[in-house]
Amino acid sequence: MKRIGIVAKVKQDKLVRQTVNDLVRWLSNRQIQPVLDEEIGKPLGHPDCLPKQELPEATEMLVVLGGDGTLLSVARLVKGRDVPILGVNLGSMGFLTEVTIEEMFPVLEQVLEGKYRIDRRMMLNAQILRQGACIMEESLLNDVVINKSALARILTLEVVVDGNYLTTFQADGLILSTPTGSTAYSMAAGGPIIYPSLASILLSPICPHTLTNRPIILPVDSTVEVTLRSEQRDAYVTLDGQVGLTFLENDVAKIEQSEYTVPLVKSPFKGYFEVLRTKLKWGER
Repeated sequence: MKRIGIVAKVKQDKLVRQTVNDLVRWLSNRQIQPVLDEEIGKPLGHPDCLPKQELPEATEMLVVLGGDGTLLSVARLVKGRDVPILGVNLGSMGFLTEVTIEEMFPVLEQVLEGKYRIDRRMMLNAQILRQGACIMEESLLNDVVINKSALARILTLEVVVDGNYLTTFQADGLILSTPTGSTAYSMAAGGPIIYPSLASILLSPICPHTLTNRPIILPVDSTVEVTLRSEQRDAYVTLDGQVGLTFLENDVAKIEQSEYTVPLVKSPFKGYFEVLRTKLKWGER
């Protein structure tokens, strides 16, 4: 590898600055050119910076320093480019950024020696349709969330799977997630944890009015269409918790498997079950 991109949490605290500077120095000492996201690189005075959206095309690998939110923003930019992402956790509860700061350089040594494995995570493709026209389309790694503001009325959401009517939920909202996203908002809403390699789509209602409404795991090749059937001016659809728009009456969210995957560098020091035990504090009293 000759060029490695670095994306870091924009928050300019001491740990972020020190970690970025240490990584730049470490790569430069090995004749590898570090290319920084300009949002972090310019304040640090680094000469080689690019806008974040240009990094996947200009580099052979991306190191993401921060939490899952930082990694999710990068994952949506890769889109079919075979650029591995190494997520390094800077202190938040990250399931995707599973490598610690202490493990970062040993993992990078193995990467440079070609001794690493890639975990390809499925994505979803979401189209938002208004009066039959697509007003937004995006691939995402975690989830699509349709919900209401704190004081809004309960939502009426009609769900159709592969052209077959499933049910109409009366709920605070719905979450459609990948297996990767099953440990995010869906888990907080009572959804199951799905092993990342089990290709599927998880539908989880948020606080349903009918208590028998339960999360459903659907085949990965399903096409799910969610239509807002209530007159509602405070409903929103959000992708990966970061981008979205107002969801109006009769708007349709069409969700299916994306053609893209996200290549994540696996930690050689821990497996998925250890990550779950550690992050969720299983077995602790």
